[in-house]
Amino acid sequence: MQDSFDVIVVGSGAGGAPIAHRLVQAGHNVLVVDKGPLLRPHYEVPGERSDFRRDEIYASSTEKILHVPGLANTGVSYYSSHVEPDINDEPHVYKGPDGRDYGTIEGYTAQVVGGGTQLYGAVSLRFTPTDLRLKSFNDNRRKPIAHDPNGDIRREARDWPIDYRALEPYYVMAEEMVGINGTRENQQKPFSAVKYQKPLAPNPISSYAHDGMVELGKRLGPGIAPYRTPLAVITEDHPWSGRQIPRNAKGEPDPEAGKTSYVNRYGDPLGLKSSTWVALLSPIKDKPNFAIWPNCVVTHVVSEGAKVTGVRLLDPGGVERFVKAEIVVVACSAIESVRLLKLSAMADAEFDRRINRNPLLGRYFLTHCFGGARALMPKRFDKSKALDADWATDCCATEEFLEENGLWAGAAIYNNTSDQALPLSLFRTYGSQDLDTLWNGFMGATDMRGDRFIDFLDAEFGRGLSISFMANQVPQFDNRIELHPQIEDKWGRPVAYVIKGWHEHDRYLMDVMAKQCGDVLRYGGDPVGHDYQIEGQGSIYMAENALARMANHILGGARFGSDPNDSVLDPQCRVWEFDNLYVTDGAFMPTSGGANPTLTIQANSFRVADHLLTRI
Repeated sequence: MQDSFDVIVVGSGAGGAPIAHRLVQAGHNVLVVDKGPLLRPHYEVPGERSDFRRDEIYASSTEKILHVPGLANTGVSYYSSHVEPDINDEPHVYKGPDGRDYGTIEGYTAQVVGGGTQLYGAVSLRFTPTDLRLKSFNDNRRKPIAHDPNGDIRREARDWPIDYRALEPYYVMAEEMVGINGTRENQQKPFSAVKYQKPLAPNPISSYAHDGMVELGKRLGPGIAPYRTPLAVITEDHPWSGRQIPRNAKGEPDPEAGKTSYVNRYGDPLGLKSSTWVALLSPIKDKPNFAIWPNCVVTHVVSEGAKVTGVRLLDPGGVERFVKAEIVVVACSAIESVRLLKLSAMADAEFDRRINRNPLLGRYFLTHCFGGARALMPKRFDKSKALDADWATDCCATEEFLEENGLWAGAAIYNNTSDQALPLSLFRTYGSQDLDTLWNGFMGATDMRGDRFIDFLDAEFGRGLSISFMANQVPQFDNRIELHPQIEDKWGRPVAYVIKGWHEHDRYLMDVMAKQCGDVLRYGGDPVGHDYQIEGQGSIYMAENALARMANHILGGARFGSDPNDSVLDPQCRVWEFDNLYVTDGAFMPTSGGANPTLTIQANSFRVADHLLTRI
């Protein structure tokens, strides 16, 4: 294991892998360090037996009991997969509405090489130009902002220090190099080039979503129509990574063979889902100037004055090592990136002075406003033959829609085709909300047996259709990541302490967007009278554990900007007071965007990579 590199990248997900890929291809010596294991698809394993477990348990696993003392929920059951940390060893802690502290698995997208891109639904939407200029939009709007009595939005909204035109070429780069299928037509964002692969035929149940989105678009304004949701799943051979889609008995490409609900939301043993491992890191894994160290924990970033000199880490055997680098990139998901920087500050007074030159590190932590609606459609379909989302619409992202509804920012809406596609996932989500309460509903429903059990299956299986929205959360100074004053991980380090709440305007925005999702189902399920009965609509602020909920979109806490007094990072995502320390996961975002963030994180990472190529 060598001890000196040009660049060390901490984290192998959307924020780190594009940088590693670009710099290695340019001939630079790069180390990627990841806390989790390396799991490979079948074609990379001798005997072609994938490292993944292709079953439903992968996402929830067996029952565990929380034993961490001092937490309000110590003693409860929880469920996590083998690529998530045991929260007895390393919990995230959040402050509940009662003021007490709770342990949670929320905020861990996945502890595995590839990060959240190994398990996510792969929805890969661009942000709109307005998403990157929300201060300018709201400063110049014609109609007032609703439900913002203290003027928080005008005070706290920020434009990004780069505009859509600067980011757009890197969207193109990510869409081509990562491997994404979808359609351009009807998207409300400018494209300089279209590099999407051709989407697969939608599952028939999605026709209700399509028709409802068409009708909703007609009612909201001219020129708004649905498009095929961009998904990070290859449907054609992908020359950038060398991946091939399955072949039939004649040796001909058979893209439909990969259409299964197991591809999304689970680790994909076929390598069709474009995780950052299969798309960006595996293609460079054999190059002599690239190293990847899984199962290693970076404990501190080390510096001398304004220059970072390397990182301290624990290797798989628990032995502490120091590894030198000319440049260090931190990209281990926003909560853990902020935590790593704060831990580094605890260990070094000069690092502390520089990283905390203003009070913003950890502040303005963001997730997304999200929610939706669900209905049982008139017919039953085989939803196991589906990817995650077939149709999307930008009808709630236009500036006209925002003005008319008094909203500060917009949202993307899409259908979740693969939700509850298999019997176990139907039971697992019955009455539950997320990983923290995964089995609460079904396990507590003691009458769900016999005829009731059969009737439930008959009524629900293959008929459920949900529509989701993803929207900007209002930035708030007091939404933050701190180090917990008492709770430590198994290495004796303070754990991340998440303190967050929902703004009054967040709740209003979510109500508006949930209504649009419900209307998609009402209009699509009843194309004549446009009044189909839905099971319900709602948003995350209504949930039992709403303050913990993050949709695994971990953003903010180290925002970039043009003013060193108003940001942690400069426009190139470099920490202001350090010459060679960068943060490129979702922590850099000053606003969370009106769509799933992974593609934007990847695009920005490619942009920062081009900057780094001018430095080394």
